[in-house]
Amino acid sequence: MFWKKKLLHYQLDQQPSLDTPLRDLSFTVFDTETTGFAVGGKDRVIEIGAVQVEGLMVTDNRFQTYVNPERNIPPEITTLTGIAQHHVENAPKSVEAIESFFQFIEKTKSGGWVGHYLSFDVMVLRKELQRAKFTFEQPLYIDTLDMLGYLCPSWDMRDLEQYARSFGTNIYERHSAIGDALTTAHLFVELLRLLEDRGKTTLADLVQVTDANNRNRVLQF
Repeated sequence: MFWKKKLLHYQLDQQPSLDTPLRDLSFTVFDTETTGFAVGGKDRVIEIGAVQVEGLMVTDNRFQTYVNPERNIPPEITTLTGIAQHHVENAPKSVEAIESFFQFIEKTKSGGWVGHYLSFDVMVLRKELQRAKFTFEQPLYIDTLDMLGYLCPSWDMRDLEQYARSFGTNIYERHSAIGDALTTAHLFVELLRLLEDRGKTTLADLVQVTDANNRNRVLQF
């Protein structure tokens, strides 16, 4: 029997005008941690972290939750992320955690999502919700990798921390969702300022820069 997917009713995108100056926009920068990379199969989300960027500044408006993956966390993932079984055993399950995240987005009136290799994190959310026959309408999203591809086309692919060091931006606890979200947020703000220096000052410019780089990695399922 096939079940029609239910739509989660949250206002995830405030649909700002394309002529809105970058300095007037609000973005939700987020990251996830998982039990592994096979998120379409056995692997599950174990943490969601987010921070709000407004007016080219990283705010103190943050979101973080562990998520019960309903499976054991592999030892190598605990070593990498610091997230152990006891952190998640009483945490909300995926749909409840994602709903809390969506409530955060709705409350902050975010104009779009931002992440570093964001397609993976969007896929994590989508796959978790699909298991419960839910879906969501994807808002505007910006991947910092696309911005870097425009600003630094000759660079090879680097780790988030390496990019942050190259631009002199803050680095927070690596391989934690909230830590990587904060690291990405500070890098994102610096990249926005560099775009402004090149005359790219509106949302339309930002969309054009990231689309023209032909790296739209969000996978549709």
